[in-house]
Amino acid sequence: MSEPDLTLIQLTDTHLRAPGELMHDVVDTAANLTAALELLEASSVPVSALLLTGDLADNGAPAAYRRLRELVEPSARRLGAEIVYALGNHDERGAFREQVLGEEPSTGEHDTVTTIGGLRVVSLDSSEPGRHDGHLSQRQLDRLAGVLSVPAPRGTVLVIHHPPVPSPVPTVHLLRLRDADRLAEVLAGTDVRLVVTGHAHHTGCGSLAGIPVWVGPALAYGVATVPPRGRLRAAADAAFSRIDVFGDQVVATAVPLSRAERVYDVAAEQRLRMVREVVGTW
Repeated sequence: MSEPDLTLIQLTDTHLRAPGELMHDVVDTAANLTAALELLEASSVPVSALLLTGDLADNGAPAAYRRLRELVEPSARRLGAEIVYALGNHDERGAFREQVLGEEPSTGEHDTVTTIGGLRVVSLDSSEPGRHDGHLSQRQLDRLAGVLSVPAPRGTVLVIHHPPVPSPVPTVHLLRLRDADRLAEVLAGTDVRLVVTGHAHHTGCGSLAGIPVWVGPALAYGVATVPPRGRLRAAADAAFSRIDVFGDQVVATAVPLSRAERVYDVAAEQRLRMVREVVGTW
């Protein structure tokens, strides 16, 4: 079997909390992230980049971002990997910038362009303060169009937190990227080879403007896509993704990490009512 030209590792929905805190009183999210990084370091996989694709912290706490930096940066150095961050709906822009990037705590969008071995990775901030569904501003779309107007040697991977495709889980479907057709117009005919997203807490794939969309599994917990009738269920299943570039092909693979106890099991209508109240209609 031929080796990939490049391997990117997607670590999404880490939902870190301050030391001593568990997510939903069940999940030690820092332990999940540590286990994923240790697995990578013990492997023979030549990791070119770590893509942390949003919901880095569970509640935007500065201590959670400090913890993220303390875990990820040393591991990335040992792996010889770049780090690409995207923000999600649970993140707080100011705390992220101050604690992870060492910058002034600005609340502006965090968008980046990184070139890794000729592959361009564009990260767009689809978070919107005060909302849990996703949005890209016209300013972001215009900047993206400008970047994509010049092809990259190995093409482009676009990273955003919110999937621009439907979900079979009704709550996730309500919380997807709004107005995805606007993004599709920008991507059509460009060198974007894959759109990498998180947020859903389930693995999935789709397409936008004829471009594959990968919905990576979450490190925090997984949502059941075939739950019992009338229920919405999540278990503390942790997983991450490896994304390999083989010549003109890009292959995404889910990597299960653990299986643990249930996170929630509620009436579907109850959960949907809660999400509709948060999102409103669009």
